[in-house]
Amino acid sequence: MYHVMVIDDEPTICQSLTFALEDEYHVYAFTDPREALPLLERTEIAIVLLDLKIGEYDGMKILEEIKRISPSTIVIIMTAYGSIPSSVEAMRKGAFSYATKPLHIDELEVLMQKAEEVYALQSKVRWLSDELEKVTDNNGLIGESAAMREVFTLIDKVKDIGSNILITGESGTGKEVVARTIHYESKRRNKRFQAINCAAIPSHLLESELFGHEKGAFTGALQRKAGLFVLADGGTIFLDEIGEMDLALQGKLLRVLQERKVMPVGGTEEIEIDVRIVAATNRDLAKEVKENRFREDLYYRLNVIPMHLPPLRERKEDIPLLVKFFIRKIGDKMGKPVEGIAEEALRLLQQYSFPGNIRELQNMIERAIALTNSSCIQKDDLPAEIKNHTRAFISNTLIPIYVGETMDEVEKKVILHNLADFNGNQRRTAQIIGIGERTMRDKIKKYREQK
Repeated sequence: MYHVMVIDDEPTICQSLTFALEDEYHVYAFTDPREALPLLERTEIAIVLLDLKIGEYDGMKILEEIKRISPSTIVIIMTAYGSIPSSVEAMRKGAFSYATKPLHIDELEVLMQKAEEVYALQSKVRWLSDELEKVTDNNGLIGESAAMREVFTLIDKVKDIGSNILITGESGTGKEVVARTIHYESKRRNKRFQAINCAAIPSHLLESELFGHEKGAFTGALQRKAGLFVLADGGTIFLDEIGEMDLALQGKLLRVLQERKVMPVGGTEEIEIDVRIVAATNRDLAKEVKENRFREDLYYRLNVIPMHLPPLRERKEDIPLLVKFFIRKIGDKMGKPVEGIAEEALRLLQQYSFPGNIRELQNMIERAIALTNSSCIQKDDLPAEIKNHTRAFISNTLIPIYVGETMDEVEKKVILHNLADFNGNQRRTAQIIGIGERTMRDKIKKYREQK
């Protein structure tokens, strides 16, 4: 249901238009433009019905202010017969059309439908433009290493298969980039790609975001809202950080995967959907299942086609390609063209373990471009942790490892001994031993729970 605003200094017109339109739109009516304009900054208003003569106010000025605040809002001018030339002038300044007073509801409804179509088309163009930018700005789905060639081959094999995909890998390895690539390489490319980070939204709100809600379903649900599964119908939904979803919601998601239907919060009728599911996690979900933190049946539903993304430290031969890409992309965005990177600076980057993976590399290049006074990124433009980083041993302390110990036990010793040597500094420890900070936090939490 679109939001519509009526601005007219006659209360009877505001009341009658509200009554005529409220079944199809969420209507806000104002007799004072000063009260109406702030709402445009807070709410997405699709259509404004604006009187050209609003008491002491000049409707043309109000039109200009509306288009300044919300350029995509469709404005229909309401005017008396004698003011048609003014209405034509208003259309030159951005109004969509005009309706003459006294208003005929049948004619107004036709005009509103046309305005709604234009608004919907504009919204789709904006969305497609944003999506195109995200696809072309692929943030690092680049590489010639054997590990990345395997990823590209798998993407090509599965792109048109409807089976669910589970992408695993450390934070910053490009899981959403891969999901978008799968979608836009597939036959679903003309439908929506909807992404949501399950860790970024509280559980009680996540259900509404995924499945939608009816008006009045909970406090603050002022109108009906379609969920991401419905919006992605015919396309792809990407569930990032799926391992963070609580068990109750996991059960509801499982039912959606089984039935291919969603029930909005507060709803009474299910909605059929045709959506491809791509999920991602940096957790070991098989281990989460054993520890009763993730549903086994949901895990097997999601993990039909597993895809693992290697960390950057395991594909260092791709760093020069990534650096070249980020220099061009970021330099263009900043309006500060940089020709390349000095050999010594590139060598330092290739020696670094990149616990933050591609995202960390991108941030470093952005910082270097912003700070450099040269046409080429130099060693001094890189952050201190890169310039001071060395793979030489920090001390002569040895960690005892015995024949027969498991890899989990060896890993625990390496982490805890290094952590002690670095006085509990988790970030530095993660950098030195070559794992992600989030992985480090999860490991330490696990060790504490085992005590």
